Amino acid sequence: QVQLVESGGGLVQAGGSLRLSCAASGRSFSGEAMGWFRQPPGKDREFVAVTGSRTYVADSMKGRFTISRDNAKNTVYLQMNSLKSEDTAVYYCAVNCAPRFDRFVCDYWGQGTQVTVSS
Repeated sequence: QVQLVESGGGLVQAGGSLRLSCAASGRSFSGEAMGWFRQPPGKDREFVAVTGSRTYVADSMKGRFTISRDNAKNTVYLQMNSLKSEDTAVYYCAVNCAPRFDRFVCDYWGQGTQVTVSS
């Protein structure tokens, strides 16, 4: 049974940093894309970043957010710097992601971790 457990969320002031982690269990995802998505309050879920054979980061987060992974630990990370109030959202990790038309579709999802940026 695949499980994804996110950690590292919390409350941070604008301009600060957070590092999210997502540990996957159940099987290895070393050959598959892993990623992060987020859902701001009152809005739809949106793409943040995915890393696999290539790495993609949403334009609005380039230069501030960095995705990385440790295949030995079956873990994907999201380093978030220069945080803004508009980054406030529930952040979800996902694995086995593939591009479909204009978006990524992923098979497995975590439960989400809240990130709140105070201005």
